[in-house]
Amino acid sequence: MCNERQGMLGRDMSEFQSIGLIGRTESESTATSLDRLITFLERGGYTVVLESNTARAISRRSAEVSPRNKLGELCDLVIVIGGDGSLLSAARALAKYSVPLLGINRGHLGFLTDISPDQLEKKVGDVLSGKYLAESRFLLDMSVTRNGKPIGSGSALNDVVLHPGEFIRMIEFELYIDGQFVYRQRSDGLIISTPTGSTAYALSGGGPIMHPKLDAIVLVPINPHTLGSRPIVVEGSSEFKIIVGEYNSANPYVTCDGHDQIITKPNDVIRIHKKPHRLTLIHPLDHNFYETCRSKLNWQNN
Repeated sequence: MCNERQGMLGRDMSEFQSIGLIGRTESESTATSLDRLITFLERGGYTVVLESNTARAISRRSAEVSPRNKLGELCDLVIVIGGDGSLLSAARALAKYSVPLLGINRGHLGFLTDISPDQLEKKVGDVLSGKYLAESRFLLDMSVTRNGKPIGSGSALNDVVLHPGEFIRMIEFELYIDGQFVYRQRSDGLIISTPTGSTAYALSGGGPIMHPKLDAIVLVPINPHTLGSRPIVVEGSSEFKIIVGEYNSANPYVTCDGHDQIITKPNDVIRIHKKPHRLTLIHPLDHNFYETCRSKLNWQNN
């Protein structure tokens, strides 16, 4: 188990008895890892619950099957096999439950899914025996209203993004933080990112890398028309209101982690704030955020 100096405590093995599995179903390599993992868990006497789409992609009939949104009720740990996108999707569905998530990387970058397939049995075995680190991450809630009536909503572990949509055109909007006017901006859009998302789209837009433990949100303009527009880091408890400009030549889109896409119209109001439910991410004991940055972002080691 990790020690109190690190601020995280492992759980007893008995608390991880029902294990939910979610896999990227179109990937053959993911199916191979799923098969290995199911064999490993069943030999250990654990109850395996397959997410329904995942179950249809493999030929194992011994496991229980459940819709994704029910895994949080049935399982005390959910393992996601795929890339960061797979884990983001699982996080949005399961955040309202207290079930922790563990990621096995079968994608590309792998900031969130940090167990490599060749270490699958060893690292998962360590976690199940209580040797792990746990991190608490917050998500964002987003809603859009039109003439005072709700037209759509979503949640995001990485980011909420306002962008031009199908056309490459500059859009105009007003930003308010905690009721205070910040600016009227013309740009290609705005990224509102959690610390988790600061190493994703926000980073490519010139935003800062934020440590996952920070209670903060960063706002990153996308190709702003004025050079004075720069990323802003604010308190995680901040509430944001964006009013879509009246004279935009295109109807901007708003998305959550690249999903839950809503097409806005002039004077629509977008509201964003921290989600009340937090997500617990499980990592192996040797997980190190800075080492992850060095390896994934090609930082120099000297």
